[in-house]
Amino acid sequence: MSRPRVVIAGLGDTGLLVAIHLSKHADVVGISSKPGMLSGQELGQRLARPREWVRDYWVSFDRYRKLDRVRRVHGELLGVDLVAKDVTVRDAGGREQTEPYDVLVIATGVSNGFWRSPALQSVSEIEESLGATHDRLASSAKVVVIGGGAAAVSSALNIARTWPDKQVDLYFPGERALPQHHGKVWSAIGRQLTEAGVGLHPGHRAVVPDGFGCDEITAGDVAWSTGQEPVSADAVLWTIGRVRPNSSWLPDDVLDDGGFVKVDEHLRVVDPAGLPHVGVYAIGDIAATDPLRNSARSRADGMLAHNIRAGLDGRKLKSFTPSPRRWGSVVGVQDDKLEVFTPTGSSFKLPAWSRLQPLIVWRGIYKGVRRG
Repeated sequence: MSRPRVVIAGLGDTGLLVAIHLSKHADVVGISSKPGMLSGQELGQRLARPREWVRDYWVSFDRYRKLDRVRRVHGELLGVDLVAKDVTVRDAGGREQTEPYDVLVIATGVSNGFWRSPALQSVSEIEESLGATHDRLASSAKVVVIGGGAAAVSSALNIARTWPDKQVDLYFPGERALPQHHGKVWSAIGRQLTEAGVGLHPGHRAVVPDGFGCDEITAGDVAWSTGQEPVSADAVLWTIGRVRPNSSWLPDDVLDDGGFVKVDEHLRVVDPAGLPHVGVYAIGDIAATDPLRNSARSRADGMLAHNIRAGLDGRKLKSFTPSPRRWGSVVGVQDDKLEVFTPTGSSFKLPAWSRLQPLIVWRGIYKGVRRG
């Protein structure tokens, strides 16, 4: 009996893990607009300490041992035919090709600012971008961070700790930042921000200039729709959560009003009547599982791999239960310690992370990563 052919559209944090889980059981083809796993996590560390961030979050695909069995296509997704069961891709050389599938996994994620983009990029282009944003912040005496989510909070704290002589201010619209986390998380992180000298400014909602996609670091004045006087900075970081699903290559009838992929409790993609498309699944930030789209953060990759194999074998599928709150690391590694928050707001620290990371992440999660 021939092995099933699984096409995974998107090899970011979650798509990569699904490919690893399935690599022994199917002929897997992974399609990615990047030549490696370029994570959207830990923006603050990426901006302030890119050399450390690259070690964990920008990893070429050939370093993952379990991807040795996976055929990888570096290209841009153009479309899918759910009847013929194939996807169309334009590769990095500009050639169009179709990839047939028995199972399709949609894991193309979202765009968010300059750090999460579906654009087709080479190694040199990614490295140039990483260096340019770091240098821009390094040369700025006054930095304003706008937004109340984890990306904003992490950026403000990491910038302030890396460059203590800078003036760093965080502006957010609510009474507190991190509104999707438990209140105890903001209490803990708020103290760390204050201790690092970050100015905290609740109740500020920025006026976004017409036509501006929040996809670059700007300079100059920022106006507020909430009535405060404008502020000016050498570098303005727009981390306001303008998330856009990378779904332009998909048919409208599998998308909700926001452009996210409609799925059932088993992560199967559904049609307008709510019936599942056979052999089509979605996971990660693009999947409309719950208001927070938590399937990636809740590590549903293993469950999805089980459901794909079970679906092919006619066995019972597992259901995904989302967490009602954000959880996990908020500000990344600090002083070689990684603090992880739970959905209930408590936390634990993993010390000596530079020594634990190869064991926990490279071996435990990714099942083997070759040293760079």
